Parts: sequence; structure tokens; C-alpha cells
Amino acid sequence: MPLPRTLTGLVGLIAIIEIILTMSDEGLLFGRGLRLAVFNTGAFWSPLLRGVEPIFAAQPWSMFISHAVLHGGFLHMAMNMAVLLAMGRFVSDRYGSGVILPLFFLGAIGGGAMFGLLSASPAPMIGTSGVVFTFLGVWIVWDWRRHARARLSTRPVMTRVLVLAGLNVVFFFALAGGLAWETHLGGFIVGLIAGLWLENREEARVVARRRGL
Repeated sequence: MPLPRTLTGLVGLIAIIEIILTMSDEGLLFGRGLRLAVFNTGAFWSPLLRGVEPIFAAQPWSMFISHAVLHGGFLHMAMNMAVLLAMGRFVSDRYGSGVILPLFFLGAIGGGAMFGLLSASPAPMIGTSGVVFTFLGVWIVWDWRRHARARLSTRPVMTRVLVLAGLNVVFFFALAGGLAWETHLGGFIVGLIAGLWLENREEARVVARRRGL
């Protein structure tokens, strides 16, 4: 079964943005200052929520979405896109391709909101990782329900959550504090809430189909 067009289009757009910025870094396109200019206007800047003057009027709002399509380099982008493709494929197969974009936007907003709430860092926050954790949150809810319906222990699910948390701790220290764990937390919480809603919707559909037989 092919990947949903919404997912491939989203990943393709993010990849194109990073390719253009990488080419700029190498002096092949638009000059070497493009990435800095794009980050200045599109990254998530917590100080903008605390009274710092924005570059343009809508920036304190647009950054809640734009930060999620920007990355610090090709490897950063590729790692996020690999997980997004895998999790997006699962979500699309389970709940339909129509949920991909809403989850992306909700995850970006939720991740940005949590970062803005918990972080006072003057550094910019970029990346799709908050959205990735939204999709992981949806997957965790499905996995929990799957175990519960089969009357199996949910301990493996909790182990996966702890592994995700542990990886955040490890990478936070490995990157000398350069990991936006707040964004991951916000995206994950959004994913858990969305996963509960989606699973309840699927269960309601199953019940309705059975009653219709």
C-alpha cells in the first residue's frame, strides 16, 4: 500500500526547504546568509512570548507552525523524517490519511506551546521532533488499548514510554542541553490526547458496524 500523498507531500516540502538551506550554506544558492535569515523569522523564539519585539507582527503566532518545518542540517531533518514516515504510515493505515495534517499542526502548536511555557532560553527552537512525538503518542495509546483489549500486560507499553523518556535524557546531556525536551513533551501530550480521541472514534465505529449487521 503506497504512502498517503499528504504524508509524502509534507515530508517532501520539509526536505526541499532543508535542501535549499543546505545549498545556501555551501554558497550554491541565494548566498550563505539564507539559513540565518530563515531561522530569524521562522524558528520558535521564546523571548517573543515575553515582550521582545518581533521582526513582523504575526511572528509570535506563525512561529508555532514554521519552526516545525525547519532543521539544523540535513542529518537532523533526515532523522526526523524517517520516524515521521514510519509513524505517519501507521497512523494513516489505522485512522485514515485525513488525520495527518491535523496531527502535524496540533503537534507543532503543542510542542511550541510547551517549549514557550517551560523554556526561557534565548536560543531558537527548530525541528519536526515535537510533531514526531505527537505521532509516537498516538501509537502509544493504540498499543496500550491493543494490550488491554487482549487482556495482556501493559508493562511493555510503559517500558516503551520510559525508553523514550530515557533517550531524551541521554541526548539532552550528549548535546550539552541542546535538545528541546520541552517540545517533545508537549508534542507527546498532544499525541496522547489525540490518540485517545481517535481510538474512541474507531471503537465507536466498530460498535456501530456490529449493530448494523
